Amino acid sequence: QVQLTETGGGAVKAGGSLRLSCSASGGAFRRYAMAWFRQAPGKEREIVAAISISGDDTYYGKSVKGRFTISRDRDNAKDTVYLQMNSLKPEDTAVYSCTYSTLGGGPYVLPRSYDEWGQGTQVTVSS
Repeated sequence: QVQLTETGGGAVKAGGSLRLSCSASGGAFRRYAMAWFRQAPGKEREIVAAISISGDDTYYGKSVKGRFTISRDRDNAKDTVYLQMNSLKPEDTAVYSCTYSTLGGGPYVLPRSYDEWGQGTQVTVSS
């Protein structure tokens, strides 16, 4: 069974940066498309960014495009996917969770395309 562990969350001021990491264990990371979603209190879960198995194709949610970057180890040696978040805004405040898909290829946008989720890491951006 795949286990996902997110780290790197915290509290920052608007305009600041954070880098989230998601480490995967217990599965075939090299064969999974990966993604980051977020959920703020009272709001639905939304896609932040997604990346294909190869790492060559990515997708970004409209609200983060141009500010966030998703990546994965090129040789997949560390079984980790990253989310670099720059120019953070208060509206980026949410719990960020990573997830994986066994569908192959990718990236995928819809939550139903993904198999399991990590516990999440809190990101809080103050104005």
